[in-house]
Amino acid sequence: MKEKLEKINEFEWHLPKSVRKEMRVDARIIANQKILNAIEEDAVQQLTNVATLPGVVNPVVGLPDMHWGYGLPMGAVSAFDEKEGIISAGLCGFDINCGINIIRTSLTAEKKKKKHREIVQALFQSVPCGVGSKGKLKLTPEQLDEVLVKGIDWAIENGYATKEDRDATEEGGRMEGADPSKVSDLAKKRGAPQLGTLGAGNHFLEIQRVTDIFDRETAEKWGLKNPDQVTIMLHCGSRGLGHQIATDYLKIQEQAVQKYKIWLPDKQLACAPVDSQEGQDFFAAMKAAVNYSFTNRAVMTKWIRETFEKVFGRSWEDMEMKTIYAIAHNIVKLEEFEIDGEKRKLYVHRKGATRSYPGKPVIIAGTMGTSSYLLKGTETALKKTFGSSAHGAGRAMSRHAAIKRFWGGKIKEELAHKGIESQSPHPKSLAEEAPLAYKDVEAVVDSVHGAGISTKVARFEPIGVIKG
Repeated sequence: MKEKLEKINEFEWHLPKSVRKEMRVDARIIANQKILNAIEEDAVQQLTNVATLPGVVNPVVGLPDMHWGYGLPMGAVSAFDEKEGIISAGLCGFDINCGINIIRTSLTAEKKKKKHREIVQALFQSVPCGVGSKGKLKLTPEQLDEVLVKGIDWAIENGYATKEDRDATEEGGRMEGADPSKVSDLAKKRGAPQLGTLGAGNHFLEIQRVTDIFDRETAEKWGLKNPDQVTIMLHCGSRGLGHQIATDYLKIQEQAVQKYKIWLPDKQLACAPVDSQEGQDFFAAMKAAVNYSFTNRAVMTKWIRETFEKVFGRSWEDMEMKTIYAIAHNIVKLEEFEIDGEKRKLYVHRKGATRSYPGKPVIIAGTMGTSSYLLKGTETALKKTFGSSAHGAGRAMSRHAAIKRFWGGKIKEELAHKGIESQSPHPKSLAEEAPLAYKDVEAVVDSVHGAGISTKVARFEPIGVIKG
């Protein structure tokens, strides 16, 4: 299928629906040549599979962090008509609202160099991480339901976040319409002890420093004033609660496919009509997981601020530890776009993709040993990618393959040689997230910037890494 891609320009590729009779719409890939060469044939095939679904709106989009995933590639966007389309747990992703918070400080890395190891070790102790990690909070069932409905507002009411944090969070940290009754008891059981925890996999907590500022006006507006300024990036999601919701509704939607006689090219694309009980129940449960995830990162932000206070002997307010932005990945939203001159509401599925709205922050994370970026959303993204951009570097190698190829101890040594302090619950955590297991984040960012779907504001490099 890759050989049938038509080059639009240096950063965009077109796959017309005529290449496959079942396709209802075209596919588009945002990538420079280097990135395109790294994208698997199977991932391109998955884009064409999604283009066959009922009510899909032109085009299905693959972003430069795109790689083969469950049903749909990670790093992809698909939109469906609000009346005739479908909604899918698989097209949302298992880690619902896996997202990133970026926090600025007034500290400079060089002046605090002697404290780097101490702060990393202190954060490793204060922010629970690893597989099955449990948090410091003990929520009652009633309190958990409040979190699922209120999102970050619950954190504010209970002293874990500020109104400024809420204002700097996508959706204001709360999606309306979340319904805890649509969340299974098992999902709640898994989520109750995990609020305020980092988890495992590609989840991380990084201390970074600003290396480059590309858009000074925007950077200063967001509180980034100078190179060497210390920032913190927090990447995690809805933990066991979100994973269980996705698992539960995949089974429900597999039955819905039979009930509503939906033809699928791949059973992993299980879905339900948007106006069906199965579709709307998932949407309400997904919103609950989204709210949980926003709250999870808000609570950890409190742990981070408290740890900085202990290590540096100053209040977090004095260190100006303000949230620049908190953004979501793996999410479904009902949003309005202009399509062929007509305003239409669409169920936009962003799987391993981030929202890119005009003037709003876009965060693209790199890997443990490479850079990350803060960008700005654009009008172009609204026209080309349903207001979406990449969310990270994107895997170039499976976790299993990375563990076979890399040794965690060696990765830790290599990071230390670069001046990067690292901590993880197990060496395997470092191996599976080795920098070489991912695509080149510089090429990913050049692709989205070149295509105009988000533009560079600032670049960061890690000085301390905690992997779940």
